[in-house]
Amino acid sequence: MTRIVVLEGKAINKGDLSWEPIERLGQVKIHKNTRQDQVIKVCKKADIIVVNKMIIDRQVIASLPELKLICEAATGYNNIQLEAATDRKIPVCNVPAYSTPSVAQHTFALILELASKVAMHSRKVHKGTWTKKKTWTWYTEPLIELSGKTIGIVGYGNIGRQVAAIARAFGMHVLVFHPHRIEDMDVLQVTWDELLQQSDIVSLHCPLREDNRHMVDARAFTLMQEHAWLINTARGGLIDEDALVQALSDKQIGGAGLDVLQQEPPPADHPVYKQKNCLITPHQAWSSIESRARLIDITAENIEGFLTGMPQNVVNPEA
Repeated sequence: MTRIVVLEGKAINKGDLSWEPIERLGQVKIHKNTRQDQVIKVCKKADIIVVNKMIIDRQVIASLPELKLICEAATGYNNIQLEAATDRKIPVCNVPAYSTPSVAQHTFALILELASKVAMHSRKVHKGTWTKKKTWTWYTEPLIELSGKTIGIVGYGNIGRQVAAIARAFGMHVLVFHPHRIEDMDVLQVTWDELLQQSDIVSLHCPLREDNRHMVDARAFTLMQEHAWLINTARGGLIDEDALVQALSDKQIGGAGLDVLQQEPPPADHPVYKQKNCLITPHQAWSSIESRARLIDITAENIEGFLTGMPQNVVNPEA
């Protein structure tokens, strides 16, 4: 029987979903939480492993003699050393587009909180602030209307396109920075500098690669408008966090909404915590219950495809 090991199972399924789509395919061992130094031990006899953030490098792959398939329970797979997997003829399958609606929705949850400050006002009302004001309306700080504003979308894959569609529904203008030419008459493709200079909101939706690490750096912040917001629901490494903290502190930009950081979880003394104009959520944009259900289902389809000789979503087809 095929031996399947799921690492980091609690991140995917907190007990609110069924593992049955995967469990019907073999002998399955699910580890709710996994440390990096446990990976080789718990996967030693596995034919198939399901991973998310654990590093599967050449050493790990060389230490797993039975391994035949690596399933990335995510869209991004920069945690897996593809060359090492390919050398062993081990296919790596990912799960594309499963979280598109969820991440796009969360992107606008961050934007709308920066614009309308719903949660902040609600907290103050619960503390009695409105009662003390003795007036029928009360608000603090300017509330911003999105209609007519310009959003600059960095990366125009599935999520970037969904964010653009939502932005247009709000009456926003859409700019796109993308490494390849795009065919979409509803958006204007611009250079990196043009996007930074012209956008009221800069929203990141691209994978992290070595050539774009810290693409949002100190220079980028000097090009952005003082009122502009930076949104990141992609990868923490896209932003130079020291430069971000400085830009927020110096009011070079108006604010930020981050669902990802370079180190996750972040240290207790992370300087970005002190920035009042920065919203931070704990890498949750992908994790709606519908999104996680799709993740399990498509991962199961990837495993079944491999077992039946019809592999799908293989990111190293030369394996």
